[in-house]
Amino acid sequence: MTTSLFAVLGCGLLLLNWLSSRDLMEANRGLVVTAPDPIVPSQTSPSPTTATPQGSSVPAATTSPSQGFDDFQHTVLSDLLLRSLLLLAVFTALAALLAWWASRRSLQRLSQVTAAARRISTGSALDERLALTGPNDEVRELADTFDAMVDRLDHSFTAQRRFTAHASHELRTPLTVQRTALEIPLAQGRVPAGLRPSIERALDANARTERLIAALLTLARGENEELTPHPVDLADTAGEALADVADEARASGTRITADLRPGPVAGDPSLLRQIALNLLTNAVRHNHPDGTATVATGTTNRLAFIEVTNTGPVLDPHEVPALFEAFQRGPECRSDGSGLGLAVARAITLTHQGQVTARPRPGGGLTVRVELPRRS
Repeated sequence: MTTSLFAVLGCGLLLLNWLSSRDLMEANRGLVVTAPDPIVPSQTSPSPTTATPQGSSVPAATTSPSQGFDDFQHTVLSDLLLRSLLLLAVFTALAALLAWWASRRSLQRLSQVTAAARRISTGSALDERLALTGPNDEVRELADTFDAMVDRLDHSFTAQRRFTAHASHELRTPLTVQRTALEIPLAQGRVPAGLRPSIERALDANARTERLIAALLTLARGENEELTPHPVDLADTAGEALADVADEARASGTRITADLRPGPVAGDPSLLRQIALNLLTNAVRHNHPDGTATVATGTTNRLAFIEVTNTGPVLDPHEVPALFEAFQRGPECRSDGSGLGLAVARAITLTHQGQVTARPRPGGGLTVRVELPRRS
């Protein structure tokens, strides 16, 4: 576009220059042509001859000074046009090269902004900034504006997570006191028979609230944790999680098969164990009666993975992303879970620079796969 505009403007300038040169020559014709034009003999009359000392004769000159000036003007203007066209072609090529270099430089800086923005959008924290260097142009202004926006978002999210963690922590103490106050008279048999069902329902509600608060604390920790990496094998975390869900799986009739191969990673052992526990708990709770589930660990290239598959209700592919949002529960859930299992798993995975994906099984159920950087 810039080169085309330069070429059009150059052609216009060339035309104006050519017209100006022609008008200047016409205006100054009198400085060159001073004698009146001689009468040109008719073409039908015999041409006069001029004698020479040798006795020969040559035709008399028939070109007037005015015609000679016209020939001179035509030659000069033709040469001027040709040279101007050649110069225009050269400078158009230079303009195209300069425009290509400038656009490539600008697009390269925009590519840096896009790549950094993509890393920030897919990360678990908003601690990265563009910090673009170079000339103070529109791209630099865009990058600075983006950094300021990320700063505000980071402060807002950090305050929200800190509030969630503090509130959850402060609620655990009164809930523990409440549970103790209900369990002691119930255990001592000092509760009348008519009040026992109400006390038991209150204890169940208390237990659900404690589980919800524990999940919120884990979620806040997974999003906010500054990790101190330790060697962890995903096969070990999956084996521990299998032992924890064995009773619940047995009660629901869910058969779990395992293929646990070494999956070395680096991270927080308790958080990584929570990933395996949440995936297996969801596989048991979001399943058909007497359903099946499988858990596998291993490595592929530079990644280690844990994958959990379960039978269950048929899921629409469009419903799967919503399952990773907090307090979202799948259809036909047979438990009173909080709906934080996959949200917690995703938060911990992102904190460990990993990726979690889910896809529905054709016959019903879900396959969830967590991939983490392999420990070298």
